[in-house]
Amino acid sequence: MGFDLDMTLADTRAGIAATYDELAVRLGVPFDSAAIVRRLGPPLEMELANWLAPEAVPAAADLYRQLYPELGVPVHTAMAGAYDAIEAVRAAGGRVIVVTGKNTRDAIGTVELLGLAVDEVVGSLFGARKGSALARFGAAAYVGDHVADIEAARAGGAVSVTVATGPYTAGELQDHGADVALPDLTDFAAWFADWRTQAELG
Repeated sequence: MGFDLDMTLADTRAGIAATYDELAVRLGVPFDSAAIVRRLGPPLEMELANWLAPEAVPAAADLYRQLYPELGVPVHTAMAGAYDAIEAVRAAGGRVIVVTGKNTRDAIGTVELLGLAVDEVVGSLFGARKGSALARFGAAAYVGDHVADIEAARAGGAVSVTVATGPYTAGELQDHGADVALPDLTDFAAWFADWRTQAELG
């Protein structure tokens, strides 16, 4: 079973906002961190491109990543239902992979901080590019909060399970083609048990 990280398993808004606020001071750029954390999902460079000239993005991204382990990771928290969702998969004999747009170092740091019992972490992938990792792992389903996570599931040959804890409502996720749209991960274990039963009967 594959999971996205930001706003799926981990609430990273406070850490990301803190890092952007410090970046704003360092660069003298008025980043709106509140607006940024309402649309989490795309890679860092894509967000920075909304605020900076193209030639300034790489250096800003490097500085952000220097700041993030100290300012971002320590204040991350687990999303409601995250531990139960992972345990449901593991209790059924399944494995859990995290595939995220966050760089691998900070993704692993977040997973370790929160004590998420996952088997593998793959970072720096977004949208359909996540599909190769999901296929390599053999993920039967991929759980995420962004419409790009639906593309990821499709590219990896996995069932698209979404949670409305990111920038999209359950209805919007369904409209974008999600196979399953849950309010949040607290409903995952019940869905997973039913899904496994149907698969066994089928």
